Amino acid sequence: MNTLLTQVPPLRAIPVHPAALRLLDQVTADPAAPLRLAVVAPGGYGKSVLLAALDRVYRAAGVDALLVDDADRLAPDQLEELLTGADGPIVVAHRPAAVSASWTLLQLGPLGAEDVARLISAVTGSPADPAAAAELHARSGGVPRLAERDLLGRLEDFRPELDELDDDVLRYLVAAEAGAGRNLDLLCALLDRGPEQLPAIVDAARATGLLGPDDALLPLAAAAVRDFGPPARRLTTVQRLVELQLANGLPVLDLARALLGTGSSGASAAAAFAAAAAEALPSDARLAARLFEAAAEAGDRSSAVTAGWARATALSGDLDTALRLGDGMLGAADPETRAAGAAIAATVLAHRGELARSAELYHWASRSIETMAAGGDGVSSGTGLPAGAGLGGTGLSGTGAWAGADAFAAIALVGTGDLDGARRLLDSPAPGVAPTLFAGAATRMARGIADSVSGCATETLSTLLGAAAMLEPALGGTLLPDSPAALAALAALHTGELALAEPVLTRALDGGIGGDLLSVRHRLLLGWVAMTAGDLATAAEHRDAVAGLSLEARDELFFATLELGLARRASDLVGLQRSWHRAYQASMRQQTDLFTLLPLGELAIAAARTGAFAKISGQLERAHALLARLGEPPLWTVSLVWHELHAAITLEDADAAEAHLATLATHAHCGRYPHALATAARCWLSVLGGTFAPDTITTAAAEMHDLGLRWDAARLAGQAAIRTSDRKAMVQLLEAARQFQGTAARREQGTAETAAAGTGLAALSERELEVARLVVEGLTYKQAGSKLFISGKTVEHHMARIRGKLGAADRRELLATLRELLSRPDAP
Repeated sequence: MNTLLTQVPPLRAIPVHPAALRLLDQVTADPAAPLRLAVVAPGGYGKSVLLAALDRVYRAAGVDALLVDDADRLAPDQLEELLTGADGPIVVAHRPAAVSASWTLLQLGPLGAEDVARLISAVTGSPADPAAAAELHARSGGVPRLAERDLLGRLEDFRPELDELDDDVLRYLVAAEAGAGRNLDLLCALLDRGPEQLPAIVDAARATGLLGPDDALLPLAAAAVRDFGPPARRLTTVQRLVELQLANGLPVLDLARALLGTGSSGASAAAAFAAAAAEALPSDARLAARLFEAAAEAGDRSSAVTAGWARATALSGDLDTALRLGDGMLGAADPETRAAGAAIAATVLAHRGELARSAELYHWASRSIETMAAGGDGVSSGTGLPAGAGLGGTGLSGTGAWAGADAFAAIALVGTGDLDGARRLLDSPAPGVAPTLFAGAATRMARGIADSVSGCATETLSTLLGAAAMLEPALGGTLLPDSPAALAALAALHTGELALAEPVLTRALDGGIGGDLLSVRHRLLLGWVAMTAGDLATAAEHRDAVAGLSLEARDELFFATLELGLARRASDLVGLQRSWHRAYQASMRQQTDLFTLLPLGELAIAAARTGAFAKISGQLERAHALLARLGEPPLWTVSLVWHELHAAITLEDADAAEAHLATLATHAHCGRYPHALATAARCWLSVLGGTFAPDTITTAAAEMHDLGLRWDAARLAGQAAIRTSDRKAMVQLLEAARQFQGTAARREQGTAETAAAGTGLAALSERELEVARLVVEGLTYKQAGSKLFISGKTVEHHMARIRGKLGAADRRELLATLRELLSRPDAP
């Protein structure tokens, strides 16, 4: 019986179903009228509430009425005996069944959203929020009992009711909750009934009030069955369903998910968990890891389960567990298992910045499988899985996957400066390799990286973008040391093709390429693309999206130097100092390789600005030694040297700056981007020397702006503007700087400006407010001027006028006053 009447004051304790309300109004108007009424509805639709309300009305009117609840529980002769001799009104409530034609029938259906809102108000005593009422209506299906128990937090009240259900009905409900309610063959096998016997069981299940119009469990009912059904009976039912699905070779993911946390063990449970994990791996690595772990705990300690578990944990970002499992596989007696462990460990080490060791393990794994493949049985010896279900899938081996291992080894070798070793691997592929999409794309990716260090590498980006497009449909559940999208984006960043980097990374991120493990890398590289383009707000959004996560060495380096670059471009000296320590520590944990030259370059500039350049000199030497081994490839060299040039400028090291300019000039013939950097470098040195032509500076900055380097373009023009004594040239360069930065042009106010009307901040001009904010943030006059494209002396003049307008006695009082005014909520 519903508990609503005991939860609310009597005056409000009324049925909320419209049909019930109409009946109650009719009886209240004429309680002595003859009535033989059958109230029919599934359980929980308010029959008991209606009978209780009618009982109060009849008692108040002194009418002797017979009210029978749960009449469906009485035998026909018992009900007949009860009704015999009754002279007054008779109301019988029961679940759906045949009703005599001599009786009036009242069927109670589910409540509408407005009725649910009334129920919420009755239970809580407060007006119902329409959105909350709609949400509760959707979850309860409008069944009053479900909605009320959810409101009161008492779904556990279903426990005794479920426990009392007929076994067939309960098993049907459990099957429906596990996702098997529409599979008639499966239900027949589960219930050991013929198809002609199922309708009676379904009708009994409908009578519980837990099914919706489509015979699916209502959301709240599913939660009640899952959480409060008899545990042993539920477990037995789900395990039987799993066994039936496995026997027929059908998917078991939804069913096995229902077994998680139940302590299921034994061969059938282990097989179910392992099969479900394989289903989950392409789309949900975290769930797959849980299922593989459950399979191991249930008793399956096979190589296939261990390898799958390691791969799933790596894809979900848990590299500690993946490395532990992979390392344990290296000691297995089965050579195939050892090879799988080596490949998993190699992938983890690549993410931790250990490319040399990663290449060694990948190559060893590939050659081990090549030796075994000479047997030609085409079957994974340890597991019975078909060849081809390997690193790109969920088994241990597979010719396409191990071809990927050679490709990954080659990429790592190029990254550490061993081009010859990479070429040998690529030119001597393992025999018998199936030409799968995965194998071909991985090899194409590796060749693109190898070609990137040869000559001007004009086709590299196209090759890598093509590899990314080929692998996108084939990467579900694949464990990768790096993604083709990430490598393509790095190449694009090194060649000034920012418009190509952003979409390939976005597609990889949206498509979940490489799982959670590579989503962080894609996000950070998107931040780098935005920062390089001068879109600092978007770059900060990407940085914030991964802030607080536990990052591996490579991702930590890109994150920390992204923060460093943002602070530098915002002229945030405090932030630069704070970010420097994290970035430096990250660089010390990461081996210097070809794919981390961008962060190293940003680190070099920050080190020069913080007085710590000597700390990274060793890393820069190792980077140049690596580039020398590769023949000073222009694609990878020019960006690092460009950053080093700016570090030399900051350090006022003219000799180093000239040397960097000479290097950039050497590579200027290799394309628009290196030519633009070489030209801009020459302009920078001429600006610092005080002898430059404004038109030349504007042209060089415009070329950088066209390449997407807005911030660098604006800074070059702005620095030239504050170093010229020619008023006309200064205006020209300032206008260019503002246009390159994407800000609206603002003309400098005259030096004879008088105090504006008003007091406090209202007395300050727009430019004075800009200056005041930057100085209060801790910038020096020179730094504030650099950010606003004016000289430090001009900033000093602005501060003097601000001091006069605010009436401050000295600089200390001025800063204190500005801090107080700018911190107010109404500050402009």
